[in-house]
Amino acid sequence: MNASRTDRPHARPLRAAAEAKLLKTPSSGIASTADDHLLHELQVHQIELEMQNEDLRHAQIELEESRDRYVDLYEFAPVGYLTLTEEGLIAEINLAGTTLLGRARELLLRRRFTSCVLADDQDKWVRHFMGLMKQDGRGSLELTLVQGDGGVLHALLDCVHTRDPVKGSEMRIVLSDITQRKLAEDELRIAAVAFASQAGMMITDARGNILRVNPAFTGLTGYGAEEAIGQTSKLLRSGRQDQLFYQRMWSALTSNGSWQGEIWNKRKNGQIYAEMLSITAIVSPDRGITHYVASFTDITKNKEAEAEIHRLAYYDPLTRLPNRRLLQDRVGQALTATARSGHCGAVLFIDVDNFKALNDTRGHDIGDLLLVEVAQRMRSIVRQGDTVARQGGDEFVVLLEDLGQEPREGAVLAKQLGEKVREAIEQPCILNGYEYHCKISIGIGLFDQQETLENLFKHADLALYQAKNAGRNTLRFFDPAMQAALDLRSALETELRQALKLNQLLLHFQRQVDGERRLIGCEALLRWQHPQRGLVPPDDFIALAEDTGLILPIGHWVLETVCTLLASWQNLQSTRTLQVAVNVSARQFRQPDFVTEVRDVLAATGANPALLKLELTESLVLQDVEDAIEKMGAIKQLGVSLSMDDFGTGYSSLSYLTQLPIDQLKIDRSFVSNLPGKSKDETIAKAIITMGRGLAMHVIAEGVETEAQRAFLEVIGCDAYQGFLFSRPLPLDEFEALL
Repeated sequence: MNASRTDRPHARPLRAAAEAKLLKTPSSGIASTADDHLLHELQVHQIELEMQNEDLRHAQIELEESRDRYVDLYEFAPVGYLTLTEEGLIAEINLAGTTLLGRARELLLRRRFTSCVLADDQDKWVRHFMGLMKQDGRGSLELTLVQGDGGVLHALLDCVHTRDPVKGSEMRIVLSDITQRKLAEDELRIAAVAFASQAGMMITDARGNILRVNPAFTGLTGYGAEEAIGQTSKLLRSGRQDQLFYQRMWSALTSNGSWQGEIWNKRKNGQIYAEMLSITAIVSPDRGITHYVASFTDITKNKEAEAEIHRLAYYDPLTRLPNRRLLQDRVGQALTATARSGHCGAVLFIDVDNFKALNDTRGHDIGDLLLVEVAQRMRSIVRQGDTVARQGGDEFVVLLEDLGQEPREGAVLAKQLGEKVREAIEQPCILNGYEYHCKISIGIGLFDQQETLENLFKHADLALYQAKNAGRNTLRFFDPAMQAALDLRSALETELRQALKLNQLLLHFQRQVDGERRLIGCEALLRWQHPQRGLVPPDDFIALAEDTGLILPIGHWVLETVCTLLASWQNLQSTRTLQVAVNVSARQFRQPDFVTEVRDVLAATGANPALLKLELTESLVLQDVEDAIEKMGAIKQLGVSLSMDDFGTGYSSLSYLTQLPIDQLKIDRSFVSNLPGKSKDETIAKAIITMGRGLAMHVIAEGVETEAQRAFLEVIGCDAYQGFLFSRPLPLDEFEALL
């Protein structure tokens, strides 16, 4: 045994080492007997085993240290390491991988790697993964991954497919962050596109030597890259800017890092052109300014187009007249000049009458032709130096200056010119083969050295408003009385808005009687009990209410109040058969839901519809006959009576009268006041009564104030009467007492 052990080559060094170690042991000596020899061999063998165990222990330590070094290298590697199963699940991932994916390791393990891939890249990843798994290959691809916080990561994946006898098929991936590289590539592409833009570009060093130019530079200057590179930017100087200009440019570059402005440069062929130049200094943290980047565009055409831009900014594109903006500038200058010279001036606000109707019937093209024609005629009338402007739409303004020092003289001159303009516009004009007679309204505001632009425009506009109210096709001057009336109207409007809330509105009732003077009904008349102005009659505020829309809530209140009264009167013997007439305004009647409003008020109050009579004016009905017929028919179906008020004062409505479901015609007080004696009014009254009888309509006359009027009306067959002869309008308590 000993011979076999010692004969093995690898055992000899170990034997020698054990022998040497045994000799150093106390009491160890040379074996003299067979037992001693056997003991010696055992001791040597024991030492060999101990030495082998020690070697094994050291090898184990080295192995563990090597394994720890591998784990550290794997775990703390600067790139991500992943291992995927053949199903695409994450089996292993190192710390760098979890950091790159922005998720904790426990949230990633056994999760499909596809869930970490941006949706747009998932198909690309699946094809890549399946391809490598089928052919045992390796490959790389770039993907956009989604991090845990929703951010994105541009990554390079180096993949290899391996087969392990125990673990089976796996894919090992090295994951590298290439986000910065992608951004750099994008910036390079953007820079390349920008450098190849239509703007000329030039890069110089800090001393101004040209290092690089783009193709647009050559196109704009005529210099090729080989001609420009190595030269300085002085190559392009035109000589139009002095040395001070360039000193200021370089001073701005040094202090601000950039400069932008217009400059004149020269092409290779000697042509001088204008350009918009921008220069930016490139600064290095340690070296200061290293380069300059200049970009420029040819603005020669822009210079040529400045006049056109000015025209578009200050002139109306249709009529070529100054627009509102330029007009205000010129009026401001005129006011300043007036303050120096003491001469007065005027502005004429001009509005084309019925322009909307022309637009609606003939079209906007014809309307535009008219505006151009009006502009030309006005320009031909005014003096040289006067301004004709278009405010917008069909509104024009004429500015007249130097009308003398006396306001009266200025007013005469302004009126003369205004009348000339009006007469010129009135001449027939042919619009695309169509002959049109145009009318205008003119409002004039005079100004002197103490006027302001705002007040001047306000005064002229108010005068124009008065011209329109006067029937159009006329001229009006601003008068302080107009302003006073306007202020009064404004105050009245404010107070009227509060009247309903403060219960200041009330109704008066005027009797209506038959031929025997028996009471058959009454008319409800609106009054306003103002705390300071006293009892305000309807003529002073109804038109205002109509214009502002306040007539709608007021009209509803009247209707509701009357119906509530009718419901309460039904319980009294003296009033249960009385019919109450209520005036309906044009704006109220035109509301789409007016019929519904009447129906709802009747239902809410419980009033008898047969005792309610609505009075409509002739002009109201004629505004839209078809709509009026439809609404009146619906009201009749509710059981409500209809009366046509002021009949005969409007346009001829005889052709429509037979179509209207009217119960009563009311002869206007303007005819009754001249009865008897005035033959025309007598004839009209007779015609109305005859017409009413022929159409089976009841006829009532209003404004009957004398016995002679009543007697004449009775002779010609009038059915009923209303007026001061029988009773003035009375408050409710007095009216009920009269009953």
